[in-house]
Amino acid sequence: MSQPELEALIARGAVACAQAVADGQASALDLCDAAIGRIESLDGAIHAVVLRDFERAREQARAADAARARGERLPLLGVPMTVKESFNVAGLPTSWGLPPFRDFRPAQDAVAVQRLKAAGAVILGKTNVAAALGDWQSANPVYGRTVNPNDATRTPGGSSGGGAAALAAGMVALEMGSDLFGSIRVPAHFCGLYGHKPSVGVLPTRGHDFPGTQVEPGDRPAVIGPLARSADDLDRVLDAIAGPDQPDAKAYRLALPPPRHARLRDWRVLVLDQHPVCATSSAMRSALEASARQLEQSGAKVSRSSDKLPDLKLIAEGYTTLVTTFLGAWEPGGSTTMSAHDWIRLMGQRDRYRVQWRAFFEEFDALLCPPSGSAAFPHDENPDFDSRSLLIDGQPTPYGAQGAWSTIASMAGLPATVAPMARDAEGLPLGVQIIGPFLEDRSTIALARQLAGREGD
Repeated sequence: MSQPELEALIARGAVACAQAVADGQASALDLCDAAIGRIESLDGAIHAVVLRDFERAREQARAADAARARGERLPLLGVPMTVKESFNVAGLPTSWGLPPFRDFRPAQDAVAVQRLKAAGAVILGKTNVAAALGDWQSANPVYGRTVNPNDATRTPGGSSGGGAAALAAGMVALEMGSDLFGSIRVPAHFCGLYGHKPSVGVLPTRGHDFPGTQVEPGDRPAVIGPLARSADDLDRVLDAIAGPDQPDAKAYRLALPPPRHARLRDWRVLVLDQHPVCATSSAMRSALEASARQLEQSGAKVSRSSDKLPDLKLIAEGYTTLVTTFLGAWEPGGSTTMSAHDWIRLMGQRDRYRVQWRAFFEEFDALLCPPSGSAAFPHDENPDFDSRSLLIDGQPTPYGAQGAWSTIASMAGLPATVAPMARDAEGLPLGVQIIGPFLEDRSTIALARQLAGREGD
């Protein structure tokens, strides 16, 4: 294949690349070199791939080609990809964008990175993040700022924004990110990509820890997950790396249920375009309404309200307290503390939300809502997070309030898939967030696929 043909293949995504390698249409090494060329020619202006590991990537690509010659057909064979800087990759820095950790080099890959490599993926390097993974921008004092490939004056999102920018620019075919407060979903939305925040516990998080620490996964709110060019790519990553880590893997196996429906007309969906604590742009509401009409025209049952919906304002408040308290125990800048009794009460409230969501998903199959209230916003260098504001439809609105859209799924550990939906008047991408029942990750991904017209009617 020529360089333009290889670049076009990379832009199609992970499944297309793996199929081309399996069929002998392209070699893993050719794809790797094409991705490297794309990074070297484009990334000076975007600044997404901040740690480059090209020689080891070429070694991985040669190993993938050798595996293919032996008859092996791995799910991500030869796929050129990057991972978020916050994942441990042996020999590379893991700083989370914080200067005190710029020289911290773990000796072992994160479990997710190990599984990606075992599936045949080729890791070209690591992508930029928000400092301490704490912003919907991707700028920090170690690596600088990443810009949105659609508009360099805008953020690509955060904290997985470097990966989203690299993927949107066609530098790589796949990215592995993480999500605590929308850090996969917002970059996917801002850059016109697919992204999946899995149910808590589905993907292994060991090796994605604050530098120098190790937290047993347990029931913590942070998850890891893919950003991709298609819903098929999201499914492929789940196939490749989902499942329990040690010591649970001694006894447990993961068997995610199949999607609830194969056709759009069979879905029961609640569409939510406004939130009680944050603003939503008219463009975002119009795009979401277009998706609702698409569902209705296909015969799906679409509702705009339900008395089964939990209290979204209380969810947003509770999850914000949960996250700031959790991070305050591990990261610099943690601002919230509480008594043990208050923490136990908060965990009890979270459990009650989980019960409420189970009842909700007996009546509905999915909840559709914005990933954020508007398209990508201009870069904001104000260091005081709490004093920032955004303009939505010309009106100032608190910056931090936009996280409320992320809390809907995160508080109860539910799966949420973001899919590109439309573009606003300025040509910026708008995505839809599809939230589903706990452990029914295949359903939210399937609905994203069907809304894109890939299958079903």
